Amino acid sequence: MPLSRRWTLTRYLIEERRRFPGASGDLNALILDVSLACKAIARIVSFGTLNDNAPAGGSVNVQGEAQQPLDVLSNDIFLRMTDWNGHLAGMASEELEAPHQIPAGSQRGKYLLTFDPLDGSSNIDVNVSVGSIFSVLRAPQAVVDSGRDVTEADFLQPGTTQVAAGYALYGPVTMLVLTVGNGVAGFTLNHNLGEFVLTHPNLRVPEDTHEFAINTSNSRFWEPPVKRYVDECLAGKPGPRGKDFNMRWIASMVAEAHRILMRGGVFLYPRDTRDPAKPGRLRLLYEANPIGFIMEQAGGRASTGRQPVLGVQPSALHQRIGLVFGSKNEVERIERYHHDTPPRDSISPLFAERSLFRD
Repeated sequence: MPLSRRWTLTRYLIEERRRFPGASGDLNALILDVSLACKAIARIVSFGTLNDNAPAGGSVNVQGEAQQPLDVLSNDIFLRMTDWNGHLAGMASEELEAPHQIPAGSQRGKYLLTFDPLDGSSNIDVNVSVGSIFSVLRAPQAVVDSGRDVTEADFLQPGTTQVAAGYALYGPVTMLVLTVGNGVAGFTLNHNLGEFVLTHPNLRVPEDTHEFAINTSNSRFWEPPVKRYVDECLAGKPGPRGKDFNMRWIASMVAEAHRILMRGGVFLYPRDTRDPAKPGRLRLLYEANPIGFIMEQAGGRASTGRQPVLGVQPSALHQRIGLVFGSKNEVERIERYHHDTPPRDSISPLFAERSLFRD
């Protein structure tokens, strides 16, 4: 289809809304506001370290991570572009310790927005693709009826309750990938029009793959099922899998998810033993749930390794979790390996690890 005749994001959302004649249009308007924030972030990211408008970095966010200047600026853009429109009851950001309240005197709506404003920001200085991730939830009816400020508990909804989710990828081109619960569509930013146009309708993740992505520097902390899976992939065609695998690792989850959505693969950032207080590294509400929703809607699978990630009941606003997603057959294999492996506590002392210097 010629570029001039492609659907814009606005038209796509109008067509989706027609499936629900009673819909108010608030969700469409909210997603368009998010897309506007992504356009603004795409522009500042394109300037990279030359950006003179970025606030000073160097502080530490609630995750205990050093904030990059563009993290702060991207977060501010998300807040400014969405908190005035009357469609939100509140927001939660990876960069903020507590929920963001809609300003006093502003109209409040029936949705909640969670987001990671700039995923992979540590890669900007080496010019690797980064992105933004977002998720839309319905606000509890008690919040809508009373108009009260939102609390942390209002956001603690499993991923199955998401109304919409998406990510923007700031790479050689800027793309917005979106699901509103009816498959997944990809839009490319046309700078001449200033609009996202539909370029990848009905994205699907292939069920099988020969690519996996994992940070092997953490291998000493992996649980046995993950070690088993990676070892089998590395064994290649002579090994138990009977085929060769390629390994990829970008250290930008949006870029990893996009590659898998385009051509298949499996991504693992599993639970490990490095820090018992953190059973995973990725954030459930800002990263795992929205990416999981997209993968499931595209025919893939997203899991903790033990259960579907969308079924996890959140217990905290900044909860971390192990995550495996991508081609369905590979993710299901990893789940089987977890279920086949006995808990470490049940392993007989006869076969426990030994050391001459063991206490």
